[in-house]
Amino acid sequence: MKRVLCLTLILCSFLGVKAFCAPQFENIQLEMREFDPVELRAGTFIPVINAQEISTQYMTEGHKVKFIATNDLFMYDTIIVPENTVFEGYIEKMNEPVVGTNASMIIRISKMILPDKFELPMKGYIYTSNNNLIGGGISEPAEWVKMPHYQNRLRGVASLQIRPGEKRKMGEHTNLQAGLDLIIILTEPLEITHILTN
Repeated sequence: MKRVLCLTLILCSFLGVKAFCAPQFENIQLEMREFDPVELRAGTFIPVINAQEISTQYMTEGHKVKFIATNDLFMYDTIIVPENTVFEGYIEKMNEPVVGTNASMIIRISKMILPDKFELPMKGYIYTSNNNLIGGGISEPAEWVKMPHYQNRLRGVASLQIRPGEKRKMGEHTNLQAGLDLIIILTEPLEITHILTN
């Protein structure tokens, strides 16, 4: 009985000493660095190159495509988009060639993969001045028409020149060769939380 009582007394004294000596963590404020994500605004241009050939001839809507950033994109001294960042997307809309009009497509970018494999969802398009429509121009003329052009200095003298007629040929397929310099335009703000600082 004495042993049990002695053991209990020793155990209680150790627990009491531990409880008395243990630091109180209730009101400790840790020094945390303040961190805000960097926001790339809608309308930001990102220069990229095409990683594969894209053609309306053998691809369909929904076909996945890749682009690679050609250089670092900085904001002050912070690298926002490092070089060799991969952008993945797909062909959102495709128009086949018809008589008078070449084929066209719209490419949407949906994901950005940084060099350390960190992925960020995004919304952007391959930029063109024609509302992001790649291709879609007028096809070659099917006929040429001779037309007289009168000279002001020589009265009654005309020279015959040719101009495109009304009829057009069948449109051609649109191709983007691998390695072509292109630009991605953001259509929604992109918050980047994973950045590198010089």
